[in-house]
Order: sequence, then structure tokens, then C-alpha cells
Amino acid sequence: MPCEIVSFVDETELRQALRSAGVHTRADLLAAGVERARIDTALRNGKLVQLSRGVYARADVAKKARRGAGGEYQLRVAGALAAAGANVVVSHQSAARLLGIDLLDEGRREVTMTGPGDRGWHSRAGTHRYAIAMPADHVATAFGFPVTTAARTVIDLARTMDFRAGIVAADSALFKKLTTKADLRSVLAALPRRPGVARAAEVIEFADCRSESALESIARIAFRDGGLPTPELQIQLGNEFEPIARVDFYWKQFQTAAEADGAMKYDEDPARARRQLRRDALLRAEGYEVVHFTWQDISFSPGLVSAWIRQAFQRQVRAGACSTVSAAAATG
Repeated sequence: MPCEIVSFVDETELRQALRSAGVHTRADLLAAGVERARIDTALRNGKLVQLSRGVYARADVAKKARRGAGGEYQLRVAGALAAAGANVVVSHQSAARLLGIDLLDEGRREVTMTGPGDRGWHSRAGTHRYAIAMPADHVATAFGFPVTTAARTVIDLARTMDFRAGIVAADSALFKKLTTKADLRSVLAALPRRPGVARAAEVIEFADCRSESALESIARIAFRDGGLPTPELQIQLGNEFEPIARVDFYWKQFQTAAEADGAMKYDEDPARARRQLRRDALLRAEGYEVVHFTWQDISFSPGLVSAWIRQAFQRQVRAGACSTVSAAAATG
């Protein structure tokens, strides 16, 4: 993905870049000497496509963009930037989407941006703008658009959204190597008095680059809130002769693994179901407990999932597989 640190993009540079990409504002077209009647004719005959009020794209550009994954959203971003004032960058949820950072809930459909202005935030049709000046070293580019860096994007999401949403974004950015914890701490240090910085600091400390999905991220929070010991992540289990499986979560002191089952349903893939059953049988034959849970389980009944895992701990205690210390911890 094209993403690099760039010098701050001013309004003139941005408009030139958008024009070269086939995106124009009505004001720019008029300033360039294009008559109103010609603009209206181009809209009627389909040579221009309206992206937002007073912002247009050449039809061939729009058609090409819409054929690609995420192209429709990129057109919306281009339209929002063309209509924005000087020194505005794509930020928050929109920056995350362009950078490939996972979101717990994509939520609002508006394009989220940040730029100078009165304190607070402002919304207009199709956009949600945070009125804050953005330091040049917090700006990158993705798909030709000025966006907040991955680190600044994670911190902004962690400050303005709840803890679970912040962790999903942070884990994703770390797992995809888009940023590091050192980068996150550096950005946070530059925002000492901004709302939500305490929650963002908590997100940084809890985030883990080994979480491979949003489901695994919110599961870690549920385990913590359920009073479970901290598990190891992405651990290979087996015997002295060969590995059997890599598991999402593992509690070594209880020889218990937990697996986050994703969206694919076993009844849609019987072969996958058979492989899973065989793998679980092999792990159990080696003395491991295995607990499975789904997105629905962890979202709506997180306490129940924690109870299932604690019951697995207790079965291992009764089987004599745990130390005295572990046996005491199994009961919570």
C-alpha cells in the first residue's frame, strides 16, 4: 500500500493533485474559464459525475475507481478533500480504512478529516471534521491522499472511541507492522492535554502485535475482564515428536487452549469441520483442553466464555495436570 511520510500538503498542492487525478470543484472549473453551461452539459451527458455538492470527477476516472476494491470510498474521500479548506487531512476512521487498519465497527459513513478551525468538531453532508491543527510529522499519504500516519490514526481512534474499538485498531496496526508501540507512545506524548489521552495510554499498554483479528482482540479484553490469567498468543502445541496445531490462546499452567472461530461456518465447509475435530482430538490425546468460541459468544456472552475456560482449568486440576499454585488460580 502506498503510504509514506510527506511534508504537509497545502490547499494548492492538494487541489493540483486532485485535478490531475480527474477530480474538480465547480469553483476551480469556473476559475479556469469553463463556462457554467459547459459544466452543466457535462453533468447531463455523463462526462462528469457529481461526488458531492460542487465537486465532480471525470466519468472515466469514477468508472475505473469503482471497479477496484474500496474505489467507491476513495472517490468519496477525494470529493470531501476537494471541498475542504487548506491543510485538511483524512483522519480517524477514514484514515484507518485507507491505511488498512481494522475497525471494530466502521460506523458512520462520513469521511472523517482533521484540520485547522474552531475547537471541537463540525459536520456537514458526508463529512465529519475535527478542528485541530495537525503537525507535519503526523501526516502520511495513502492512495495519493494526505492522511494521518498509522500511529496518529490509532491514537486518535483510541482517544475518541471506546477501549474495545481502540484495541482492535491498535492490534491491527501493530500486527500489520504499520506502526510500533514506540511510535504510538511518541505520538501520544505530543498530545499531552487532549481529551482521551489516558484511555489511549491504556490502549497502548494492552495492545499486542500477535492478535490476528478483531475477534482475538476483543477476546483478550473479555478474558481480562473475566479475571482470567493472561494467555500466551499464537502458540504451537504438540508432543516431543511433532507439532499438532497453532492455537490462538494458551494458558501453559493449565494446559488449556482457546480458539476464536471466525465467520466461516463449518456446515458450509465440512472438510474444515473434520480437520478441526481431528486436530482437537489429537490435542486432547496429548493432555490439552481446547475451548472454542465465536464472535457472537464473545460479543454477547463474554462472561460465559470465561466460565467455559475456567471450567477447562478446573478439569485439568482434577486430572492432576496443574501445580498447586495453578490449582488455586483456576478457581479465580
